[in-house]
Amino acid sequence: MEVFSNGQLLVLTVLMFVGGEVFLSLLGLASKWSKLRKQIHKSSRRVEIHHVAELEMPPVDAATEFDNPTSMTSTADDEISKPLGHSHDTRLRRDAVLSLFFVVLAILLAVHVLGAGAIAAYILHASPAARRTLRGKALNVWTFAVFTTVSTFSSCGYMPTNENMLVFKPDTGLQLLLVPQALVGNTLFPPLLAACVLVAAAATRRVERKETAKKGRGLTGDYPLLPARRCAMLAATVVGFLTVQVAMLCGMEWGGALRGMSPWEKVCSAVFLAVNSRHTGESTLDISTLAPAILVLFVLMMYLPPYTTWFPFEERSGVKDHPTEETQGVRLLKSTLLSQFSYLAIFVIAVCITEREKLKEDPLNFNLLSIVVEVVRQVPSYSKRFKASKRK
Repeated sequence: MEVFSNGQLLVLTVLMFVGGEVFLSLLGLASKWSKLRKQIHKSSRRVEIHHVAELEMPPVDAATEFDNPTSMTSTADDEISKPLGHSHDTRLRRDAVLSLFFVVLAILLAVHVLGAGAIAAYILHASPAARRTLRGKALNVWTFAVFTTVSTFSSCGYMPTNENMLVFKPDTGLQLLLVPQALVGNTLFPPLLAACVLVAAAATRRVERKETAKKGRGLTGDYPLLPARRCAMLAATVVGFLTVQVAMLCGMEWGGALRGMSPWEKVCSAVFLAVNSRHTGESTLDISTLAPAILVLFVLMMYLPPYTTWFPFEERSGVKDHPTEETQGVRLLKSTLLSQFSYLAIFVIAVCITEREKLKEDPLNFNLLSIVVEVVRQVPSYSKRFKASKRK
């Protein structure tokens, strides 16, 4: 990456920015707003044409009007009220989509401006080591700050240095500045979006923003705008995954890949690696030096979609807040069940942990590939034996 000039790095920055998930979501909202505006325009033209046709109608026979005086009026009113009601709903959706567009745009600009400014200020005023590193690599501080912010928020994982974040391994401040950007740009974007929508609705008290906060994606159709309870469970799921990864990294690599650092630097590096495993890919360590169990865990984390959520609740609004114990237990069991791939990954991790010494002493017979093959091979045979025992 260091062979690129300053201008080429800026071009890559623009490409990463327009390819990010949040920016694409912004384009989707703009497209939806344009379609709704066209629908409203067509509906209003239809009503105008109907009024013109009504004015040009020939006079009605007096006898017919006397026999049924309200039929003509009621029919015309019904025909007009239908498009008017539909137009009102469409206008509300259009305004809600436009309001959500500005909220997402504000998040996008705020994260990039504040993130790049914070990184540049930290390097210029608080980190002489990072400043010397960038000077030695002939990298402009602001180019590095903007490039890193865009790459982290867009989950690209590119860095303008050849060693990725390895050269900033002792710099815990820079790592902690990048952690919230990686989370907000990926797994925690829905909770942030929901919180910003609620704040905007409370601050402005506009009808479309209140409806957006109340109905969410049912009104706007935007997928990242999740209900409040699901956002809370998504955040809890992310914290749970991060806790497991940090615990495994500190437990298995405290005297291994993390050696040579202070306890605070080890914990910060473990948190940085855990956050970037979904799915930014920035690293302060040589991944090849990590234990096989941790590598399998990272693969599992990369496999999971960003909005994976443990959600043992009923989403329908008509359900009671306090369901029966049996219903809640069944729902809890169903939400806890994992896919077959997840169980395979869990058993591979368990075998890698228990056979860690043999993986080091005898890598020819005990390696990650052989463990994966053995675990996968045992699944069909165990399944057949289990079905046979049930038949007996």
